[in-house]
Amino acid sequence: MRGARRRLCSALILAYGLFSLYAAYTVFLRPRRPAALRPHRDRRGPRGFTDHVALGNEEWNPWDGDEKNELAASQQRYEANLKMIKYARSHLEQTSLRVQIWGKAAIGLYLWQHIFGGHLEPADVTAQWREGSQKAGKTYFSFLTGPSVVPGYFSVEAEHVVLVLNGREPAKIAYATQWLHYAQTLIETRKVQHVAVVLLGNEQCNNGWIQPYLRRNGGFVNLLFVTYDYGFVNEEDIFQWPLGVATYRSFPVVEPSWSMLRDPRSYLCNFLGTVYKNSSRETLMEILKQDGLDKLCWIAAREQWQPQETNESFKNYQDALLQSDLTLCPVGINTECYRIYEACSYGSLPVIEDVMTPGDCGNSSMYHSAPLQLLKTMGAPFIFIKNWKELPALLEKEKKMSLQEKIQRRKKLLEWYRNFKAWMRQKFINTLENSFLPSDKG
Repeated sequence: MRGARRRLCSALILAYGLFSLYAAYTVFLRPRRPAALRPHRDRRGPRGFTDHVALGNEEWNPWDGDEKNELAASQQRYEANLKMIKYARSHLEQTSLRVQIWGKAAIGLYLWQHIFGGHLEPADVTAQWREGSQKAGKTYFSFLTGPSVVPGYFSVEAEHVVLVLNGREPAKIAYATQWLHYAQTLIETRKVQHVAVVLLGNEQCNNGWIQPYLRRNGGFVNLLFVTYDYGFVNEEDIFQWPLGVATYRSFPVVEPSWSMLRDPRSYLCNFLGTVYKNSSRETLMEILKQDGLDKLCWIAAREQWQPQETNESFKNYQDALLQSDLTLCPVGINTECYRIYEACSYGSLPVIEDVMTPGDCGNSSMYHSAPLQLLKTMGAPFIFIKNWKELPALLEKEKKMSLQEKIQRRKKLLEWYRNFKAWMRQKFINTLENSFLPSDKG
């Protein structure tokens, strides 16, 4: 790859030099026809030739126009070729970074399809191998995912790699370390120059296992993008990454529509999810049953979490988001949940229980607004409450809102979510380019 690019650059530079010499020869060194050899033409020629008569005392030269045209054409060819060379050179500079993303966790689909707006072929989500590519900034990105993407059995086509891994539980961590060891081998054999990791972190932020792999600790991973309010986020080489939607349940990329924005919705709020014993979700259910509030909302509670939805339950969930003005987001193991981003996709305003969950998540050295510091920093237009006892008053206020007010709120939410994804995309690209591309010094 590097040899081919060197040969291309050498050819462009050689072509540029040849065109420069040719242009200099044409303009400055090429011999012109001597005046003595130019045939004389009586200036009293036919009227049709008067436009070609030279002004002043200069003789008219019938070849003069041809010479000028030839010179102009030569100059045009030179400028066109120079423009082509400059374009080729700038194109090389603009795509001077090639990054291959290995999507070995479902969160990679949120990165590629939702944040990058990328496509995958084949479209079949059950395919063993799926891939896509796009150019962004100075970088050409390619994305690989699927069960057939395993260490050593696919072509490593870039010197810069982003590994998307799942570190939520011990079995996932064991699988993730296999990929890290494979990447380390590629670094040691100089097949890869840089590695970044996008990590679905542990919900209690027990991510200590990744630390030895970071370059700052003697490892080889240049950058880490990690979910949840991980305390080691420093905006230098460790960055917080959004949890996103549940792509492992095939939650789709939702395109806003006219009806989504402007139609009245049948329910004030919704909550479809698992109610854990002795959790604030039990409190929420009790409050909703008071004064018949559950009749105003789409409520479907279950006692046990299910990793996969049935076609019916998934459709019900999407319909609930589309038909509700508010989506209730009680804390689970972590405050951040897929429901937040899925509600945004359908213009249903998240109502978030703004409390810190047990574990090691919390305020980092850079941020002091946890939980959900990433969303808060980006000005998320959500409703944050500390206790579900605030809900009845909130729903009373909802009853009094006009449709036009709700439309404006939906518009603000959908626009914020679109801008949030665009901002995360640009930040991701800029961070990779700043870290992976050689810096210009002097």
